[in-house]
Amino acid sequence: MNQRRIHSSLEKVMEVKVIRKGFRRKFRNLPQPVKVGEEYDVEISEVGNKGDGIARIKNFVVFVKDAEKGEKAHIKITEVHRRFAIGEKV
Repeated sequence: MNQRRIHSSLEKVMEVKVIRKGFRRKFRNLPQPVKVGEEYDVEISEVGNKGDGIARIKNFVVFVKDAEKGEKAHIKITEVHRRFAIGEKV
């Protein structure tokens, strides 16, 4: 009886690991829609934990220093990471 429970529990744990691992792989292969040096007109939709404004370009998060919610700004991308980019006002 215990062996069945242990086996069942192990199968569930293995399924979770496979699901999580598969998600990471898909996320790595997504192309970033922005490149360093490009300029955009954006609207700051939120403010992050550290006080930076958050804009989205094609659903890709861009942090903008010294920006407030609701502000419209012309920004230049300074860094691009896998899940987000950093921009500064021009």
